[in-house]
This record gives sequence, C-alpha cells and structure tokens, in this order.
Amino acid sequence: MTTLRRRSALAFFLVALALGGSTAARSARSAAIAANDTVVITGHGWGHGIGFPQWGAYGYAQHGYKYAWILAHYFPGTTLGTAPVAKVRVLLSGSAKSVDVTSPVPFKLKDGPGNSRALAPGTYTLKPDLKLVLKPGAQPTALKGPLTFLAGTEPLQLGPRRYRGSFRIDVTNGKLRTINVVDLESYLKGVVPAEMPHTWAIEALKGQAVVARSYALATRKTGQPFDLYPDTRSQMYLGVDHEYPSTSLAVEQTTGQVVLYQGKVATTYFSSSSGGRTAAIQDAWANAKPVPYLVSVPDPYDTISPYHNWGPYTYKLATLAKKLKVTGKVLDLASSANGSGRTVALVVTTQLGKLSLPAGAVRQMLGLRSAWFTIGSLSLNPPATALVYGGRKTLTGTARGYPKVVLQKRIGSAPWVTVGPLKLGQDGAVSTVVKPLQVTQYRLSSGSVTSAPVRVNVKPLVKLLPPQAGIVRGTTTPAIPGGFVEIQRLSGSAWSSVAGASVAADGSFQTQLELEPGNYRARYEPGHGLVVGISAVLKVLPA
Repeated sequence: MTTLRRRSALAFFLVALALGGSTAARSARSAAIAANDTVVITGHGWGHGIGFPQWGAYGYAQHGYKYAWILAHYFPGTTLGTAPVAKVRVLLSGSAKSVDVTSPVPFKLKDGPGNSRALAPGTYTLKPDLKLVLKPGAQPTALKGPLTFLAGTEPLQLGPRRYRGSFRIDVTNGKLRTINVVDLESYLKGVVPAEMPHTWAIEALKGQAVVARSYALATRKTGQPFDLYPDTRSQMYLGVDHEYPSTSLAVEQTTGQVVLYQGKVATTYFSSSSGGRTAAIQDAWANAKPVPYLVSVPDPYDTISPYHNWGPYTYKLATLAKKLKVTGKVLDLASSANGSGRTVALVVTTQLGKLSLPAGAVRQMLGLRSAWFTIGSLSLNPPATALVYGGRKTLTGTARGYPKVVLQKRIGSAPWVTVGPLKLGQDGAVSTVVKPLQVTQYRLSSGSVTSAPVRVNVKPLVKLLPPQAGIVRGTTTPAIPGGFVEIQRLSGSAWSSVAGASVAADGSFQTQLELEPGNYRARYEPGHGLVVGISAVLKVLPA
C-alpha cells in the first residue's frame, strides 16, 4: 500500500503498502498421489493367461506351426496320448420347474426300472411329478425316474437348443435336473466353436480341440451325477446349432488325442490372450501350487490380439477409491509384479493405514481384462495465484508409471499443442517453468493418457503513480489502447468506483480526481485473454 499524508491540498508524503495479504507458500509436492491426480491403468491380455492362449496359438498357426508343436510349447514336458474315456455327462439344467424335450422324428423314453417306450415326434413337457402324456389325447402317466430320452435319427432338443446324445432327467430338491450323456467327440463339436472363432487357422482349431478334450477329462467330476457344466465353470458347450464344418473337422482330425504329463491327462487351462507371455499357475492364482507344465513361456504372436495391450482406463482418485471400496483419503498407490509379469497386489495407503488388495480382486472390482496391469498417475497442481504479465510460474505435479511425458498447452478452445518433453524427478516428480502471456491451460500427456488440465491465469501489471496536482495517473502492461481503468476507493469493507480513465497507446492512463484521505486502487479488466489486474493500494492519510 502506498500511504499519502496530506500537508496541503497539493502536498503528499508517499509510503508503500503491498496489495493484499501475504499468501503462504505451497508445500513441496510429494511423490505420493494427490486428490487431483488422474489415475491411469493399462494392461495386457485377456483372462488368467495360464496354459494355452488362443490368440497366441492362432498366431503360431498363421506362421506355419503345427498343433502338436504349439501344444508342446505352451505345456512344456507334455506329450500327446489317447483319451481314457469316450462319453461325458454334461449338466444342462440343474433346478428347472419344467422342461420341454423335443424331437422332429420318433424317439424313445426309458424310465428308472428300465421300461422302454416309443415316442412320436413332438414336444413333451415334464414337471417334477414326472407325469408325461405319452400319446395324444391320453391322460398323463406317472413315471419312475430317472428318465432317459434317447434320440432317434435327429438330435434331441431341450428348450431352444439341440444336443447330440441322450437326456437323463431326474428330480433333486423338488426341481428337474437334466444331464446330457454324450459321446466325447460329439461334445467337443459343440465346445470348440464356442471357445474359438471357427474362421481361424485349422492348426489353431486342432490345438483348441485337444486342449478342450484334455481339460474336460482332467476336470470332470467323477463320482458325481454329472461330469461337466455347459458354461465357463467347465467350458462353453452350445450344442448342435453352434457347430461348424471347420471346427468339427479339427475335432475329427484329432480324435481321442489329449495332452499327457507323466501318463496322466494334463489340466490344460486356456484363455483368450496372454499379453505376450503366459502365466505360471502360482503367479496367476493365490495359493496355487506350481505345476511343471503350467509355467510362464513367451507368447510372441499375441501381438495380433486386440487385447494384447488395453487401456488406458482413467479414473479420478475419488472414483477409484469408491470402486475399490476404500475408506479414508488415499495418499498413495503402489503395485508389484511377479515372475510372470502379473500384478500381485495393489497397496493403497490412506490416512488410516495401508490396505493390500489382491490383483484378482482389483481386476473384478474394476472390470479389468487381466491381472497384468500397471497403475500410474498423471497430475498437475493448479497454481494458487494468477501470474503477472511478463512473469513466470513453476508448475509441479507427478507422472508415475510413465517414463515419457510431455507438457501440452491450450489457449481458449484451440487444439492442444505440445510444449516439449519433461524430465521426471525422483518417483515421477514433475517441475516445469511456464511463461504464458494470456490465460492458458496446461496438462501432462503420455501417449493417449492425459492429466486433468490446470489453468494459469495471467493478469496485467497495473501501477498507480504518485498523483500530481489532482491528477491520478498510472501504467498498464501490456499496453492495450482503449481499455478502461477504474479508480476505486475503499468504503468500509467494499471497493467502489470513484473515477475512470482510458488506456493510451503507451499503456498509460490518467484522470482528474481530488483525493480525500482513504485507500485507493486501480482495477483493470482488459480482456484479450487476461484476467482482472489490480494495482497496489495508495493510502492517503490526513495532513
């Protein structure tokens, strides 16, 4: 503030007084995450990544590799052998109130005691009382279960879907259970095209056929009423209507072949995409014991997969914390990788302490394609004050998990432009000096990932000069001719306008005003990409 003591009507003493109160310096930005951070998650592959990756196998097939070699690569130490069983039992329905069994041709029904009945073509509705209308117009006949429907010359249909083999239906817990007893090879003809696109190279399809056959036998529930589920609890099985000539040929050309390890059928896990390297079973699943043939191996042709790389998925920190069901203010995020490259756990540091979330749980809560992911953050801290025209301002922030980061800027609604690369400090700390000449937005960028933008306001430099003979005068920088400067006086706690002046070509302004004791300032709102500028205060004291 500049203080002027009145000796006479034209005589003043000048005393400087700074405009406004002092602002506490911003604390140094730690490398930990901050509330305005953009948290970024990127990753590789789709699925658990153990064993046979379908996209990688397809890539090998495209490069001329045969299915036997492909299987030996993904399951080291295994050999091909012969399937030990020829039929499987697939649970189609576990707790239905009623089922419809349809055949377009004559077929048969066998009851529990072994009595066989011929059935005419058509649809037969069965309920838990096991009463069935065996002939048109006849009364329902109570049958003893379990009931077995045997196909004629065409596959049977359960509801909307057709299946090869027979249907065995019994009652459990008051509901109907339907089990498809089917030849293993016929079962596979409904599995392979449900698990791998039928248009893919034949060697990849053969590999999938052997893997599906092996997996079905290695995981079947021996000693139970059924062996397999028709969905991802075992593997997808969609029946006759999903069969294709190419996948059926792959099944036929590998008939009875399974993957063996030390004479036993191997558990041939498979998934869509490995991301470039398969996962050892103990790296993918907590508490899993190592298996000699379920180890991490390179998968170079996974690059053809649309899921080889995925993301970036960006989250505001508060949104991420909510999805992860984390309470308390999040201070830091960290993750570690295992020997297969997969994330082990996400460690969240809050005001309440540290919380370790298993990677599998994080994947489920965030809907990620795999557990091979990386947590990063990009952020800039918004400046606390406006920048005076011609000055410079230091922007700070973080860029964790992204070694190549650039600074971008935008003025108004213009496109973002790159200012230049940034050198990152310890643990991703960012510090850069900017010298904008008008209001400008800045952000960090790494590839397609960007931080939330921050705005640097730029204000003109406005000065009030010592008045001369009742003339209040001053200068503005930059000089914008025609601008209007308000001269304001403090009345109580509010500033009110008492005079005005136009800005000249050289940035000067002046107006005639007889100053009374009090506090005065100049307020200038030039536009042209600048915010309001206010001069230091002139304090006029009584003489």
